[in-house]
Amino acid sequence: MILQRRNRILRSSPAIRSMVAETILTPADFIAPLFIDEGENSAVEIQSMPGYYRRSIDLTIEEVKELWSLGIKSVLLFIKCKDEWKDNTGKEAWNKNGLMQRSIRAIKEAVPEMYVMTDVALDPYSSYGHDGIVQNGEIVNDETVEALVKMSISHAEAGADMVAPSDMMDGRIGAIREGLEQQHYTKTGIMAYSAKYASCFYGPFRDALDSAPGFGDKKTYQMDYANRIEAVKEALMDVEEGADIVMVKPGLPYLDIVREVKNAVTVPVSVYNISGEYAMIKAAAKMGWIDENKAILETLTSIKRAGGDLIATYFAKDAARLINQ
Repeated sequence: MILQRRNRILRSSPAIRSMVAETILTPADFIAPLFIDEGENSAVEIQSMPGYYRRSIDLTIEEVKELWSLGIKSVLLFIKCKDEWKDNTGKEAWNKNGLMQRSIRAIKEAVPEMYVMTDVALDPYSSYGHDGIVQNGEIVNDETVEALVKMSISHAEAGADMVAPSDMMDGRIGAIREGLEQQHYTKTGIMAYSAKYASCFYGPFRDALDSAPGFGDKKTYQMDYANRIEAVKEALMDVEEGADIVMVKPGLPYLDIVREVKNAVTVPVSVYNISGEYAMIKAAAKMGWIDENKAILETLTSIKRAGGDLIATYFAKDAARLINQ
């Protein structure tokens, strides 16, 4: 057989495959989410996320140092608020001595080079478990945005490099940008959860922070998973309002959305490889149905191939170790 083109030539060895690879995954692509709780020398494994922990600040610092040594440049902070501090205003979210604020200061002092991102949403602080203030059974938009601005300014004051509003309230990116500017936090970035879908895959995360909604669901503010064009609209609006990075969340079931958003915007696109996606790989690997390490790298490469410039993933440390081998 005489062929003019043999495509397998470029697949014939590890050397040539790596030379012509179109998508290269590096530790610098990853954002490592961290769950933080009160206490000292405490690390509690999250039952629905095997191998992932909710740590006290002192052990979080040790984790951040290890992440930095592996080449991971950014962390995304989430805190577990005590029940007695939760209410319907979320005021603990902008407490200057709150757990988030203390965590930011401690991490920036210990590892100044680490780029610290912070979650901005009221659900960890809400007695209702919703991302906004509740009035007459409704999650109200404008009053929630006012609270999110206070929260964002508080994070910037504590030293956060970038705030990450995950609430999906209308107009909050513009309001946060204006608030940061007015308080002269002109170097603080905004990573907008622009296309955050109402997904069943968030379950393990809500276990980690005890932040499940106390009534109803989040479909009046998070996006309908049947929609595609709406995601592009949301991302474009967030960029216009001042977002430095836009996010698509979840990851794997929404790779078509990642590509649509990537093609539409001129800012970096981040993707959240979420807790349910993590848990599925862990569960299948435990049963011996898949090779966990191969599944991690294939999953994260697929997200980057789809257009994700940055990937928030609970596999960040494991993936960095695999890449560095």
